Amino acid sequence: MKSQTLMEAKNLVKTFKMGEVVVRALDGVDFTINEGEFVVILGPSGSGKSTLLNMIGGMDCIDEGSLTFKGQNIHGLDRNGLAEYRRNVVGFVFQFYNLIPSLNAYENVALAAQISKNALSVSDTLEQVGLSDRADHFPSQLSGGQQQRVAMARAIVKNPAVLLCDEPTGALDSESSDAVMQLLKTINQTHGTTVIVITHDQDIAKIADRIFHIQDGRLTHVERVNQSAAS
Repeated sequence: MKSQTLMEAKNLVKTFKMGEVVVRALDGVDFTINEGEFVVILGPSGSGKSTLLNMIGGMDCIDEGSLTFKGQNIHGLDRNGLAEYRRNVVGFVFQFYNLIPSLNAYENVALAAQISKNALSVSDTLEQVGLSDRADHFPSQLSGGQQQRVAMARAIVKNPAVLLCDEPTGALDSESSDAVMQLLKTINQTHGTTVIVITHDQDIAKIADRIFHIQDGRLTHVERVNQSAAS
């Protein structure tokens, strides 16, 4: 059975002005992403992948084109509508964790749960990421890999439709990196969460259903990795 289209972009353009120079960070990007897909956006630094993730997450506005979630134009929403979208639809995982140092693991995750309409159990979520025995530990008492798993728990406890991950393994060693990527795949398969990861790492990209290759602000081609993924 063919999956339903979750997000669709048409002719996305984003420009930045640097002095007298206008840089097209996104230059006419088109794509569709299906419900429950695991997508990796792959490209070198400066290719536009972080800008694209910010557009999908409603954290920055587009200059031209459209980006829809379940048929609704995200960037046609007002300020309150965008805040609701970010709060209830999207979960974010960043490269450098962004945990609150004065809160323990449980409290960091609980804080996100408190602002979500459809939050999951904090305890169950920490158990899913393998940190039940570290719930009362503060970020300074956790390894980098453990901190990233807390950050992932904080994102998925919101029960988001879309999980956006910005270089989630960039600050980790190879063993921790593999564990985090396997956990993302488990979340994708267990919850049916649509996962979108940006990276420059070819090896990480192999775990995806599809890879979006981006270069100089343009989506150059789309590579299917998992042949069973819906088109």
